[in-house]
Amino acid sequence: MDVESVISNVGSAVDIVGVAVIVVGAAVASWIALSTIRSRPGASVYTPYRRNLGRSILLGLEFLVAADIIKTVAVTPTFESVGVLALIVLIRTFLSWSLQLEISGRWPWQERADRGREGADDPVG
Repeated sequence: MDVESVISNVGSAVDIVGVAVIVVGAAVASWIALSTIRSRPGASVYTPYRRNLGRSILLGLEFLVAADIIKTVAVTPTFESVGVLALIVLIRTFLSWSLQLEISGRWPWQERADRGREGADDPVG
């Protein structure tokens, strides 16, 4: 087994992990929403459901981008494949930023409102 096929297999495995993260995350977000509906009828589940679903999609997209980088740059580093990779990463980055905006209500580079204060208590952010 040569290095190229090993790297290709690693890229495919990371692809599978990315898809699995999205599917499992969607299932878990749905389970949490259904459990909330059953345990607390009338409780608002839309916003938390969207937030949980968005988080799983974001994490899955990160794995998918990593897999594309592994498979494109490490296996077939031609100008055409690198250009396609750049386009894929650009599109997925835009999707990630859009999802981040939907989840948190701010762009990834914007500070949280409470972090701008001196001596904010939340060290994690």
